[in-house]
Amino acid sequence: MTSPEILILDEPTSALDVSVQAQVLNILMDLREKLHLTYLFISHNLAVVRYISDRTAVMQKGKIVEIGASDEILCHPKDPYTRELIAAVPMIGKPFVPPDRIMELG
Repeated sequence: MTSPEILILDEPTSALDVSVQAQVLNILMDLREKLHLTYLFISHNLAVVRYISDRTAVMQKGKIVEIGASDEILCHPKDPYTRELIAAVPMIGKPFVPPDRIMELG
């Protein structure tokens, strides 16, 4: 297929170091604009999802639990599972919270 309208990208940057990951993401963004592509981008990396996606769907056990604009989903999550995912993202200066305490902190 030489002119796809949609590309499915399943964890395309998961095994890459940060600098190569950034290069790949920038190439994908450029191609999206130049070729008017749509991506179905599958990832566990919420920072990557926010960077590359206009809309985000969060899945739990194969079912969509929340869908909407990426910034809205990631800044103001409504579903408890989405809040758990965001709380589990490691951040510098944020104390480590063991996974079994995430729901308690809600």
